[in-house]
Amino acid sequence: MAEAAGLYYELHGPADAPPLILSSGLGGSASYWMPNLPALAEHFRVLVYDHRGTGRSDRVLPDTVSVDDFADDMLALMGAVGWERASIVGHAAGGVAGLALAAKAPERLDRLVVVNGWAKADPHFLRCFEARLNLLRHSGVEAFLRAQPIFLYPAEWISFHTAELDAELPHQIAAFPGVATMEKRIAALAAFDISKEILALRGSILALSTGDDMLVPWMCTQALGEMNPRITQEHMPWGGHACNVTDPVTFNAIVLDFLRS
Repeated sequence: MAEAAGLYYELHGPADAPPLILSSGLGGSASYWMPNLPALAEHFRVLVYDHRGTGRSDRVLPDTVSVDDFADDMLALMGAVGWERASIVGHAAGGVAGLALAAKAPERLDRLVVVNGWAKADPHFLRCFEARLNLLRHSGVEAFLRAQPIFLYPAEWISFHTAELDAELPHQIAAFPGVATMEKRIAALAAFDISKEILALRGSILALSTGDDMLVPWMCTQALGEMNPRITQEHMPWGGHACNVTDPVTFNAIVLDFLRS
């Protein structure tokens, strides 16, 4: 087990390859990237990690948590492994953390891929999380986790993968970080607003959206490119919020093309 600053992490790929951090969404798990690791680790030295408060990382969070804290954790990991600069692929929470890092420490960032991210929380996004929090508070952890696939995956994908989702549920329940931690992480995402700073970002950034994302409407991610013409836009018509899981072949191709260009 590798650990730095209370954060569990793993390194994959050739030691002399360009550095790449994969930062997951709300669940915060390094294992989220399993469908993508083999392809990305062929070309990069890949660091995956459990977000603070989740998984095998330190479960203790301060009273309030911000997306800037998520970015600081990535900088701490870079320092721990001796990386001056790295590229980042961030999904949702990990993507907005990448934007926060791009704003506060642009010299540490090579390239950034923001997957189904946003500059400011959209009303639909907030409505979804209000519903999910109500499930968590009033129906419990299992109900919260059973509903989670509805927001992450396309309906037809769920239909064909129901057995897998049911098999994963006991493990998700066992690993659940706790109601308080989940509420803090959701509050951080809801409060995030980089809309005033987005035009000043000058690094190489790709905004990747998915047409049938049930949680973050595709136009929220595409708006990043509209707010800053230097941000490249790509769009997957199908794949849901967790498009890297449902269509890893397309996702990996888009990401590798950008990172290696």
